[in-house]
Amino acid sequence: MKDPYEILGVSRAATDKEIKSAFKKIAQKFHPDLHPDDKKAEAIFKEASAAYDLLKNKEKRRRFDAGEIDATGAEKPQQQYYRDYAGAGPAGSHAEQDGFVSNEELEEFLARAFGTGGRGRGQGVHKARGQDVNYSLPVTFLEAANGARRTVTLPDGKTLKVMIPEGAHDRQMMRLKGQGMPGFNGGPAGDAYIELHVQPHPFFERKDNNVHLEVPVTLREAVLGAQIEVPTISGSISLKVPKFSNTGTRLRLREKGILDPKTQQRGHQFISLKVMLPVEEEPDLTAFLETWLPKVDQDPRKEMLQ
Repeated sequence: MKDPYEILGVSRAATDKEIKSAFKKIAQKFHPDLHPDDKKAEAIFKEASAAYDLLKNKEKRRRFDAGEIDATGAEKPQQQYYRDYAGAGPAGSHAEQDGFVSNEELEEFLARAFGTGGRGRGQGVHKARGQDVNYSLPVTFLEAANGARRTVTLPDGKTLKVMIPEGAHDRQMMRLKGQGMPGFNGGPAGDAYIELHVQPHPFFERKDNNVHLEVPVTLREAVLGAQIEVPTISGSISLKVPKFSNTGTRLRLREKGILDPKTQQRGHQFISLKVMLPVEEEPDLTAFLETWLPKVDQDPRKEMLQ
């Protein structure tokens, strides 16, 4: 993976806000929901998502900048020098490198774990449980909201089918029993732990189990009222815009938000309207406003100037 700063197009001194803004621009342009059949756009979005996931985490960013982890978040092997081994006798070097005080302590550990080592010989070989493994899985906003089935390919080539539960949240940990490293001498396999990393959506925003969305409306729709189509996490629906709506007018779609897995209750979707003026000149509108005298003398900046 390339340098995450280069992928997002920001400098190493970029602030968290600048990094988030850079990723949001890429997401709005290349999000898979906007390009369902474009593999190139999907690849660009996934690469940017991985870069943003690393840089938005303060600890991971610090470790990457310090050279402790690579761009994928994997540990970098520590460089070792001749002086690290100088003066260490053959009797103590292996134990010390493995984190034990002495060879005797190392042998005791081996004897208890595997039935091997100096004092463990002759005691038989014991079963040992395999190690647990940890992975991170980027998922889209809609996959987390609606649930999805994903096939994950592990570094060793093994594939796992993962069921993302409906209503999953960012950093949620999933446990796959027995999908970790194999056990020793017939012991049970370890478990696989998968941390979900939910990617931001270009339009939807989640707050608790509610979904928030800003919807643009034309001046005519805002003044006269209208029936418009708006997106939800489960598809588009028809929404009535009241007459004389303004920017910031808030509407609620009941139970169109995220399902709570514990209570089985669904949140709401809140819509904030944003009035958009015509993109080109409208002579009739201009002529009308030049002669229009409002019944109420309104000063929208009055409170700001007090």
